[in-house]
Amino acid sequence: MSVSKTNAMRILDGQHIHYNVLSYDHQDGKIDGMNVAEKIQRAPESVFKTLVAHSKQHLFVFVIPVHKELDLKKAAKSAGEKKIEMLPVKELQKHTGYIRGGCSPIGMKKLYPTYIDQPAVELETIVVSGGKIGTQLELNPHDLAEIIQAQFADLTHTT
Repeated sequence: MSVSKTNAMRILDGQHIHYNVLSYDHQDGKIDGMNVAEKIQRAPESVFKTLVAHSKQHLFVFVIPVHKELDLKKAAKSAGEKKIEMLPVKELQKHTGYIRGGCSPIGMKKLYPTYIDQPAVELETIVVSGGKIGTQLELNPHDLAEIIQAQFADLTHTT
């Protein structure tokens, strides 16, 4: 299955960062993270979703494993804010250029402060959205952090 280059891929190519493209069939409409992990045959611990949250004035991006939930208190603390909340899905494309299910941390309209969940540091590769539904990118988490100027932080609920 041939995949056309997404903006995220062009950015990685431009920085000479190695990545693998993982494609999946999304015709069934199952595009949530756990289904995507199953479709690309990767452990949920290595497949990350991109979430966008906001304080009153600022937007923040959080990249966390698909099987976990963002802890808004931890996220706010990481971002240096008193309180943050999730950005309504209807506003996602306006601010990021991406739609739900295809929101990549790479290549948003602006470089928002971005935080990657701490366990990613231990992994050789993680998988994030490639910028469109049906396309995922597998790359080194440190390369990802470097290209999007992200910090690693404790962001999720402990289970």
